[in-house]
Amino acid sequence: MIESVEEIQKLFKEIDNFLPRTPETEKLAIFVIGGTVLLEQGLKPATKDIDLVVRNGHEFKLFENTLNILGFKNTKPTSEYIHLNISQVLEREDFRIDLFQTSVCGKFSVTDSMIERGREYLVLDKLAVYLCSNEDVFLFKTMTERSGDIEDCISLAKRGVEWEIILDELKNQIKLSGQNVWITWVGERLDILADEGLYIPILEEVERLSEEYYEMN
Repeated sequence: MIESVEEIQKLFKEIDNFLPRTPETEKLAIFVIGGTVLLEQGLKPATKDIDLVVRNGHEFKLFENTLNILGFKNTKPTSEYIHLNISQVLEREDFRIDLFQTSVCGKFSVTDSMIERGREYLVLDKLAVYLCSNEDVFLFKTMTERSGDIEDCISLAKRGVEWEIILDELKNQIKLSGQNVWITWVGERLDILADEGLYIPILEEVERLSEEYYEMN
């Protein structure tokens, strides 16, 4: 378990030291989309995973190769990630990095709107790290089946999220990926959250979209 943002910052600096500089980009941009965002805000005491998204295949290989140089080993994704088609899981001691590549159709992607909502977190010599918004982290966590993601969604909602942003981004992800079935996965998770007592103003609209999907398939 990772219990402090200082540990994560130290890891990013280690990666930056070994990351090769290429003419394609001045800095490799990575987007943090999971529990690290909650840890940074004090919404959870620790996180098991560092969820990172890179924007294309070239940057993915650069980042993955650098992690391998630093002793990270590639491991097989578990069934918890079946909905996301995760690109790679890499582990070293207490660190586990879930690495996503956005350029492959069918994967949760960092869209232009998500980039606009992101917050600059750490800018190093060759690496720039951005934290995705609470709305985008919430949506990401409704697409997984990992233990603890429901609790994280509740924490984010209690902190305060813009529900219309979540709904708009869900529709955007479906449009870009062509995976209309995502609406049913998110709907199932929102139903669980509602059963936990969470008020979700977009629930009725998500349920309507889910019914439309089932009627067409």
